[in-house]
Amino acid sequence: MTYDYVIVGAGSAGCILAARLSENGRHSVLLLEAGGRDDSVWFRIPVGYARSYYNPRVNWMYWSEPEAALGGRRIYCPRGKVQGGSGSINAMVFVRGAAADFDDWAAAGNPGWTYGDVLPHFRKLERHAGGASPWHGGDGPIHVTPMRGATHPVTDAYLAACRELQLPANPDFNGAAIEGAGVYDVNTRNGQRSSSSFEYLHPALQRPNLTVERDALARRIILDADRRATGVEVRQGSQTRVFTARREVILAAGAVDTPKLLQLSGIGDGAQLAAAGIATAHHLPAVGQNLQDHLCASFYYRSRVPTLNGDFGSLWGQARLGLRWLLTRKGPFAMSVNQAGGFFRGAPDEKRPNIQMYFNPLSYRIPDSPKAGLKPEPYPGFLLAFNACRPTSRGTISIASPDASAAAKIRPNYLSTDRDIEEVLQASRLARRMMAAPSLAAITVEEMPPSAGAESDAALLDWFRANSGSIYHLCGSCAMGPDAGTSVVDATLRVHGLAGLRIVDASVFPNITAGNINAPTMMVAEKGAALILADAA
Repeated sequence: MTYDYVIVGAGSAGCILAARLSENGRHSVLLLEAGGRDDSVWFRIPVGYARSYYNPRVNWMYWSEPEAALGGRRIYCPRGKVQGGSGSINAMVFVRGAAADFDDWAAAGNPGWTYGDVLPHFRKLERHAGGASPWHGGDGPIHVTPMRGATHPVTDAYLAACRELQLPANPDFNGAAIEGAGVYDVNTRNGQRSSSSFEYLHPALQRPNLTVERDALARRIILDADRRATGVEVRQGSQTRVFTARREVILAAGAVDTPKLLQLSGIGDGAQLAAAGIATAHHLPAVGQNLQDHLCASFYYRSRVPTLNGDFGSLWGQARLGLRWLLTRKGPFAMSVNQAGGFFRGAPDEKRPNIQMYFNPLSYRIPDSPKAGLKPEPYPGFLLAFNACRPTSRGTISIASPDASAAAKIRPNYLSTDRDIEEVLQASRLARRMMAAPSLAAITVEEMPPSAGAESDAALLDWFRANSGSIYHLCGSCAMGPDAGTSVVDATLRVHGLAGLRIVDASVFPNITAGNINAPTMMVAEKGAALILADAA
């Protein structure tokens, strides 16, 4: 079957692309998704992501290769395997990133990607609860809700502690500046998840020029003799099917599976492809390089005052909160558990905020076994987590096999630079300063293992290496840039050296953004759709 545009991946970016490219009715659009429908109520309930965390029906449940700097541990990398992609299973914290992040994209040779250039696309996708402003959109599809005024009372102690340390307060991380302490916004509408699938794709499914094929695993991109992408081969059930694109094939399969699909198609570093048993169709050495992620760890504390552990730790408490959500669409079930935090300078001489903090009024451990589930600690507790905003370590994505059903090899290469190690210590010291401030000290019984007692730099690093994990912000593995030797796409998101092929997802980030990456991924999709439509005009 033939369409004008064939999009691979119905994630946060792909759903937006499908909706925008089919909007004017002039183009036929096919959206391919390897997972199924997002029709469970657990995708609607904000805290329902706990049900998706270890669910192989909706989550690829990837793991990294053993990480040398983390004691040889394999790090869990959940990815959405469902319509809506990772935007259907994430914790919904809505942070655009710092303005300097995007200015750096442009400075790396990508005209049109400064913060001033991308702000209109952020505003276009957003329907902010406070209405339109110079910083916010008022009528976009994605509903953005501030959690200020609705957070758990223990969060107030964190904000007070930041004031006591004379750290700046920030009422809006997506406003004029990102620096400071505050409460996060989330992409929710009336207490329900507001994903690009729900807000863009679902309404667009009524259009006769938009087709969605689910449970369709892309196996390779088809190239003609002129190095033009003409279609995609997929495996759907027991069938192998080929879908042809008149105009463009657009990859939106994410930072892991987009480079994997390119490599399966013979597009990548020729030596690596040969080693994997793949014939080289187009030598493009940066495919799968430049992988970036935020590496996070949490300090756990026993509290003198009630936290969400009590409610989430009992069936009665969960039932009460669930009933409240059903009746009012309010309460903890309508929010992210990552309620407060901020962006701070880890040292006075830092030129920009380089540390992100999360204050969580619920303390829970990530279980080693998928069968264990996510459970709160059996005492009143909270946690304070951190990650560096712009880590300098770079990793890789590479195919493990010519078999498209085999997971790619994920090598984040965490803590491979001195700068990243320095920021672990900066953040650890900042967290301890926060906890020593009067307001937090007053509600804290003790710091809990495994960090308790780690005081020296060496001890803190040992703790971090043994207990840190991904915060699931993988990006950059098909980076945007002007040089085909060091990047994969140009500033219009076209793959270097090939016609009819673009990439529009988080893999094109030249550098990771400060904060959670779902919002900038959706922005890339809005801007990418505009670029594609401009070429079609």
